Amino acid sequence: MESTSLSRRDENVLEKMKDPESNPLTAVLIDSTLPKDPNIHQPSIYERVSQRERDIVVAMQQLEMQLAGLETTASVPDPTEQYKTCVAQLGQLIAEYPRYASARNNRAQALRRIYGDRMFLHGDDPTALAQGAALSERQEAAAMAFSDLDEAVKLLTPKSLFSSISPQASKTLALSHTQRAALYHMTAKGLSDGSNLHIHEDRKEIGWTKMNFEEAASRDFALGGRYGNEIAKGLAVATNPTAKLCGQIVREAMKKEYGPALEV
Repeated sequence: MESTSLSRRDENVLEKMKDPESNPLTAVLIDSTLPKDPNIHQPSIYERVSQRERDIVVAMQQLEMQLAGLETTASVPDPTEQYKTCVAQLGQLIAEYPRYASARNNRAQALRRIYGDRMFLHGDDPTALAQGAALSERQEAAAMAFSDLDEAVKLLTPKSLFSSISPQASKTLALSHTQRAALYHMTAKGLSDGSNLHIHEDRKEIGWTKMNFEEAASRDFALGGRYGNEIAKGLAVATNPTAKLCGQIVREAMKKEYGPALEV
């Protein structure tokens, strides 16, 4: 069979099909000489704050090992209450350093573990630790988690496409986008399954449709990938309904042009 040769333009089209957000001209500029957190410039303060945060994260990791049966203790308190203690400790840290984005990202993660990724919907999430939590409690938790992720993204996003960012800030920014994307994605899936929204009236998502949540999830996955999360980068395409439709149309057109020798 005669080999197929694609033009540079065709190769670019295929790359766009794989990653609609790809653009080599807007690659993230990483600078390890920058402060680890753009809002905490003094290294001594950063080390003190980040150590407090690490202690809380280690406590959550140990709790997960206990839940998985990998670590045993004489007595295991209610894991939900232990997680809520960690949330409260992160809250104290955020109250003292409200512009420290990493603590907000981790508090959102802890809230997801307690209440699951369907906090915007009626009904319990089977993966959540807190089963049977009051609807108002879940609504408040969702508002806090999304507010934390919104603020973390706002605090760490470079002022322009050509501004540099530290490796640590880039990682936290990627995680914040990816976490928010996961929440949006699971909300969209819940709506597909017939669940109803239950969103705090102050949230911007209160009037969103399933398509709105899908598009927001895809955007956040793409941004999570842009800042270094490879899993998020792949999910950006898989969760983008417009990209999937366009990709299918382009793929069929190129198959007609080049025949069965083309494999995408």
